[in-house]
Amino acid sequence: MDAASLDSQLSDPSTRTAADAAVDAVRVAVGLPAGTRVVAAMSGGVDSTVTAALLAKAGYDVVGVTLQLYDHGQALAKKGACCAGQDIHDARTAAEAIGIPHYVLDYESRFREEVMEEFADAYLRGETPIPCVRCNQTVKFRDLLDVARDLGAEALATGHYVRRAAGGNRPHLQRAMDATRDQSYFLFATTAEQLDFLRFPLGGLPKTEVRRVAAELGLAIADKPDSQDICFVPEGRYTTVIDRLRPHGAEPGDIVHMDGRVLGRHEGVTRYTIGQRRGLNVAVGDPLFVVRIDADSRQVIVGPREALLTGALRLKETNWLGESASFAAACDEGRPVLARVRSTREPVPGRLGWVGDEVGVVFDGAEEGVAPGQACVLYAPEDPDRVLGGGFIAATVPVQD
Repeated sequence: MDAASLDSQLSDPSTRTAADAAVDAVRVAVGLPAGTRVVAAMSGGVDSTVTAALLAKAGYDVVGVTLQLYDHGQALAKKGACCAGQDIHDARTAAEAIGIPHYVLDYESRFREEVMEEFADAYLRGETPIPCVRCNQTVKFRDLLDVARDLGAEALATGHYVRRAAGGNRPHLQRAMDATRDQSYFLFATTAEQLDFLRFPLGGLPKTEVRRVAAELGLAIADKPDSQDICFVPEGRYTTVIDRLRPHGAEPGDIVHMDGRVLGRHEGVTRYTIGQRRGLNVAVGDPLFVVRIDADSRQVIVGPREALLTGALRLKETNWLGESASFAAACDEGRPVLARVRSTREPVPGRLGWVGDEVGVVFDGAEEGVAPGQACVLYAPEDPDRVLGGGFIAATVPVQD
């Protein structure tokens, strides 16, 4: 077949495959000339593998990099993990099939210190941490970016479901087209400088299409299940990790009602999170929920469901991606926002402002079960897909206050 006939076939919608369309989408998402070196972060799952394969088919000079983040022996016994054991093998095998160079970097000590130990310490403080945010914030979008630059790359591409869109002086972050897979909540800490270098080729594709592409390309991981749990937490039992890293976290204490009554004993504040109802093993007739955790006095404070209603919150470790000069400037303006306090919830309206002497969010209504340590991610009301930034929740203000 001559070149003209081939061009005609590729432009004919009846002969184009899902992979052909995905390659076009990747070229738009990357926005760099063919032949440009791009590092692909490969975790061994279907999303990152398809990302690397599509980059190669789009004509980029692709280098695959996989991070070993925790002990091989533990990982091999845990299904559905990432960045260890079987997944490293899958990433290496995929890179060979795609025909790209592949490197495995041992980041185990960094991951333990900056993600796992911080995870345990947050529970000891009575918080509910999000280790996936910490991982993206440190070893992935900080350290791995440095590696990509050292390899001569012009961009680092990942399999996250989020979009990078051009606009104004700098690109901005947007929710994924597939709302059921959107990961913008976990990427709020991505800085403007990092966003200049990052690319998210799958942000405009639904997950069903990504699996279809994987099958069309003959990738062995096309039917591989997605990871469900925190990668380093065996079978979802996070207390196993905390007890190993911080054994003193299992010190007992009192379960106390908001009115001061001691209702029972617990086996460690790390066993509880805000909003929890099950496992309290106390009864006063009406349903009780964990409304506050006082780590210093080792008290778990419980109360009725209405005590979970939050009117405002304070933020720490903030990151701003909006059009204002800074987070503080946006607070001075009283900037309207859509605030998302859990990855499983939709954003609700509120406004930025000063809560005490800290930056924070005042909700238009009331939010339930807002937990310190979780993230509050902010979106623009005028463009609900656009991420304005966010921060970790430092403290909450009850709605009655």
